[in-house]
Amino acid sequence: MVIWSFSILRIMIYELNNNQECFVQLWLRLERTRRLLGGQYKRFCIRNVLKAWFDIKATDDFIWEVCHLCGQEGWNELPLPSLYPRKHREFLRAILAVRLCISYWKVNLKALDAAYSIAFPNSTPINVNKKGLAVRG
Repeated sequence: MVIWSFSILRIMIYELNNNQECFVQLWLRLERTRRLLGGQYKRFCIRNVLKAWFDIKATDDFIWEVCHLCGQEGWNELPLPSLYPRKHREFLRAILAVRLCISYWKVNLKALDAAYSIAFPNSTPINVNKKGLAVRG
């Protein structure tokens, strides 16, 4: 059953776009993958997520490039996406840049951040201008 779920993740992950709809799916898929890896007693880390999503296309070079772009190590445990989104945002941004062959800086951050708020509506949005809120309030 769990292997079947990973197969679905692999099939759908190839349809990556630099838009909000895709980013919502990636945030939700990241949370599902976290649960699936936990159910298999595997570490929730960049390397295992990429292996689950891309299977044999997740080569060491691909994993290294994603890790290099997001500034994280492949075996380090990732925190919960719904509670600590910044590392995950950079991770998803790096995946898009590598898979779509675009610059890391061309990934649409506004759409990525808005997608986080849609995927996790009960969490604090990623880019909250706390100074601006304090001044207005």
